[in-house]
Order: sequence, then C-alpha cells, then structure tokens
Amino acid sequence: MRQLYPGTATSNSYSEVLEDSDLDAVVIATTGPTHYALAKQALEAGKDVYVEKPFVLEVDQAVELTEMAERDSRILMVGHLLEYHPVVTRLKSMIDAGELGDVYYIYSQRLNLGTVREDENALWNFAPHDISSILYLLGKEAVDVSARGQDYLQRDVEDVVFLTVTFEDNTMAHIHVSWLDPHKVRKLTIVGSDKMAVFDDLEAAEKLKIYDKGAKLSQDYDTFAEYIALRFGDITIPHVKVGEPLRAECLHFVDCVANRKQPLSDGRDGLRVVQVLDAAQRSLKNNGVPVSIK
Repeated sequence: MRQLYPGTATSNSYSEVLEDSDLDAVVIATTGPTHYALAKQALEAGKDVYVEKPFVLEVDQAVELTEMAERDSRILMVGHLLEYHPVVTRLKSMIDAGELGDVYYIYSQRLNLGTVREDENALWNFAPHDISSILYLLGKEAVDVSARGQDYLQRDVEDVVFLTVTFEDNTMAHIHVSWLDPHKVRKLTIVGSDKMAVFDDLEAAEKLKIYDKGAKLSQDYDTFAEYIALRFGDITIPHVKVGEPLRAECLHFVDCVANRKQPLSDGRDGLRVVQVLDAAQRSLKNNGVPVSIK
C-alpha cells in the first residue's frame, strides 16, 4: 500500500487506526467471520463504517450493530454491490413504474469453478449479492426460505446451494449458487405479468434484455370457455450506461459520510439480508424444511 499510494499513512494495527482522531470512517473488507467484532469496535470508536458482505453471520449481531449506529448517529453501510449496479437500478425503476406488470417470480444463478472458501459456504459467500438485489428490486418482506445443498469438497462447507424465498404476496425467488460448476454465470431473470427481463452481467454490452412476452387468462365469448392466451412480442435491449458498481458504491459511502445521508444499503438492509441467510442456513441443515423469517 505504501508503494501504491505514497504519502498515505498506513498501519498494520487496527487499534491504531481507530485511535486516529483524523479518521472519520473505516472500510472493513476482511473475511466474513471477523466483520461483527471489527465493525463493533469501529462504531464504539465513533467511526462511520462500511462493511463488506456478508454483513455479519448472525441476526442478533446485525440487530446490535444497526441499533448502535442509529443510537449514536453513525453511518453504517453494507457492501451490497448489486444495489449500485446501473442495470439493477434500471430494473428497479421499471418494476416500480409497473412496466413489467406484476412480478410473478425471480430466479438467479451465480456459478463458477473458482475460489473455494474454508471459512464460509457458497450460501454466505455468493448469495448475499442475489438476496440483496432481489429484496431491493421487489421492496417486499420475505416470509420463509427453503434451501438444499451439498458439501462435496469439504465437510460442512456447502459448495452448491439452491434456495427458494417466498414473499408475503406469494411472489417467489429462486437462487442457485455454486463454486463447483463448469459454467461461469451471473444472471437474473424476472417474470412479470406483462413483460419479462433478463440481466446477464457477463455480457460485455447487452446486459439487459426485455421480452414482451406473457400469458393471460382469456374467455371465448362464443363458447364461454376460458383459456390461456400467450403473447410473443419483441425483444428490446435498453441502453444502460454501465459504470463500475464498486466505484459507485464507494462514492455513495463518501457522500453519506460527508453529508450525513442514510445509505441505500444501510444496516436495516443488511439485517434483512442476514435474516434470509440465517433462515436459509437453518433450512440447509434440516434438509430443506421451510424456515420462517421473523
């Protein structure tokens, strides 16, 4: 770091960083199991905090940190990267404007043959991206979660997980995550009553496609028989100026610190994601039994 950023102070002591009165905020980009203790120390030291995903590994920890930040008027932001992705922002505006109609269900795939973790499974490593973006897009409360997975490479560290989240109005989301797969996939599909959308983050240019397709119950007035009418329309590729989501996220944190704004992915947002992850982990250990989110 000294070589990359000459003139910038560096330290290998976390306590030294927290004791520096010239520092207003800290970014915690460490392994998941360390997030709670490091974030708590930073908040106790009066710092604003930006902590990478997963926020923490237990619901009680998420509640505690969120309440600490709110009580002491500190900025607490969680690194839910996809909430700052221009394509996800565009999809959010389309859903809110009713352009897709009623959203029936969403499914996502985050697959790779890549880095295998030892301290967290594929659920906690990959799924925060998809859970956070789906909760953000829908703006609804999750009701329950069912998850199945297997630990093929290391005992009790699941390499592949399939989880299904049900929402209060019966909207569903299905998430497939794996670091043991022949394909590299980063794709999210939204099925609405009027239109459908596909976000493929690995596409270089055409990351978002809108399908003017659907199915509706119709009635034949000659026979009074009901039938399903299918509609096949055009595929459009909206122009979305794609910037670097991580840069946008970091700039957002700086803006929140400087102007005392509430982050988009604040502690409450982090808490909602941890609640889904926690329920999914408990379902995972109980062979897919649905677990309620309270």
